[in-house]
Amino acid sequence: MTMTAAMPTPDTHTVLGACPHDCPDTCGLVTTVQDGVAIKLQGNPAHRHTGGVLCTKVSRYLERNAHPERLTQPLRRVGRKGEGRFEPVSWDEALDDIAARLKAIAADEPQAILPYSYAGTMGLVQGESMDRRFFHKLGASLLDRTICSTAGGEGLGYTLGGKVGMRIEHFAESKLILIWGSNAIASNLHFWRHAQAAKRAGARLVCIDPRRTETADKCDEHIALLPGTDGALALALMHELIVHDWLDHDYIARHTLGWEALRERALQWPPARAAAVCGVPVAQIEALARDYGTTKPAAIRLNYGMQRVRGGGNAARAVACLPALVGAWRHRAGGLLLSSSGQFPADRATLHRPDLLAGRQPRTLNMSSIGDVLTGDATALAGGPAVKAVVVYNSNPVAVAPESAKVAAGFAREDLFTVVLEQFQTDTADCADYLLPATTQLEHWDIHFSYGHTDVMLNRPAVAPRGQARSNAWVFRELARRMGWGEACFADDDETLCRQAFRPEAIDWAALERDGFATLPLPEAPFAEGGFPTPSGKCEFFSARLAAQGLDGLPDHLPNYEPAGSSADYPLAMISPPARNFLNSTFVNVTSLRSMEGEPLVEIHADDAAARGIADGAMVRVFNARGEHRCRAEVSRRARPGVVNGLGIWWRKLGVDGTNVNELTSQRLTDLGRGPTFYDCLVQVEAVAA
Repeated sequence: MTMTAAMPTPDTHTVLGACPHDCPDTCGLVTTVQDGVAIKLQGNPAHRHTGGVLCTKVSRYLERNAHPERLTQPLRRVGRKGEGRFEPVSWDEALDDIAARLKAIAADEPQAILPYSYAGTMGLVQGESMDRRFFHKLGASLLDRTICSTAGGEGLGYTLGGKVGMRIEHFAESKLILIWGSNAIASNLHFWRHAQAAKRAGARLVCIDPRRTETADKCDEHIALLPGTDGALALALMHELIVHDWLDHDYIARHTLGWEALRERALQWPPARAAAVCGVPVAQIEALARDYGTTKPAAIRLNYGMQRVRGGGNAARAVACLPALVGAWRHRAGGLLLSSSGQFPADRATLHRPDLLAGRQPRTLNMSSIGDVLTGDATALAGGPAVKAVVVYNSNPVAVAPESAKVAAGFAREDLFTVVLEQFQTDTADCADYLLPATTQLEHWDIHFSYGHTDVMLNRPAVAPRGQARSNAWVFRELARRMGWGEACFADDDETLCRQAFRPEAIDWAALERDGFATLPLPEAPFAEGGFPTPSGKCEFFSARLAAQGLDGLPDHLPNYEPAGSSADYPLAMISPPARNFLNSTFVNVTSLRSMEGEPLVEIHADDAAARGIADGAMVRVFNARGEHRCRAEVSRRARPGVVNGLGIWWRKLGVDGTNVNELTSQRLTDLGRGPTFYDCLVQVEAVAA
């Protein structure tokens, strides 16, 4: 009898992880691996906030991970800056040269070196651990990471004491939900599940947004206010709450500060005044105030779109005052949520090691002003030296930063030594002197908090890194070794960094390791009896901290730098919300998602299109004094009169003329938080020959 060898059985197993992307949902992932290859990715059904469901974007993550254009080896520039021409080099050769060049610059002036990073990953290890240690030890300029959320975050901090609020799951029990500045269906899918549950139980859903989003389509009402007028609307709602006495006087008396002053200001904002500012009917404001004042529990899901204007911080403050006026915080299904990130006890001092600065106080440069920084504007440089080297990771500033013509010009400087850690050859990567291949979320350790729920998430590597890709933390660890630094913290591996991100007593590590997530022990109605994390312990309608800075202690409406209708040359306001199938500039090169998105578009109302002789599908020129951008026009019910929607953020090199909507946005900053004013932008649109 002939014996045959048994056929080997495939090694198939699953690995628990977490979505790394800039989204409040922070989903749990389950990756199925067969013989070392990821063959399936799904949402973790055991994680209640994920419920086994992923968004369209992340459900294509395996396509992105195995993309034929993944960077798999270190590259060195051989062409001119911006051409994107490189030659392969070894890791040793690249890192030795990078370390030598940074060391030489630092010997003269370390503040001439600038790190540039944001939320390409939200992970605490690959986003803000070994990199911070490296640049602190080096004495490099600090980066003010403002490009997304600082105006709203600071507004919340001065009012509620931090990025805190109601728990996301309790929206399912609310009777009225205001979805304010958020396209939840596209950017907060798992919140939308709770909103739908509330609606099925009889709740009323109101969407407040200049654009008629997919979310607005599914709500009971859409309030299409003009960009940058949210503060005026919030003050008018306060006016109506006061004059109709839809107030919780006991909650105001015991748990708020500055009521009389806020009352006086709000009474200056009758609905007719706000209606003229916001461009909405008086009756719509009056009805919204009545619903909010008489429906219990009422909840507000606020998002960051509304704070990307001059008065964004004040607008967030005004909205954050509303729940205390009606006592909504008494109920676990009442209150407000902008971000839950302030509730996580992350141990950033251990991760970042600011003590490595050793008493030095480097200047801080604003990432939202990177165009001015790199083109030598003295104000943007904070009186310090020109930037001679920039290290970019977890970001694509040439595509995502405002006034991108200046950004591109800055990165095109031949004398600017540029290192980029990336997974793909983005617009910014094209400008690198060294382009270093980075791992994806399936290939490295990381740990995450969320800004939409209250679970800590652990990400384990599911597969080996593609080619020679290495984690961000590995790169900075290796650079530190080449700099000759002997501190023990530079030897911490990525798994160790995960364990350092939170104090052991702060989270249930056993649950985290077993389940991939650990829930923070938090009260169900955190401010039912006050106890806000402000200096007074109260909801601060009036902020003494703001007044001490010479600022208005009360929230107010601050008109846009570029208010709608204020310019004959540029009569249209433009907002640039994310395209549904992209996340900032991530996923733009994923074939299936780009085919769904089609091409760069500007949505324009039929009245505005007709006045300009623009047909649906026509090629148009969108322009202002800062620049111009050509794209396709979509005559759309999603645009309100007087406002166009430039959907972003496409890579510039995929645009018709090598630009995207950020050619038009400005580097002016918000009232609080020093954030960008992407949605505070006037343009003109005209048809052009295709």
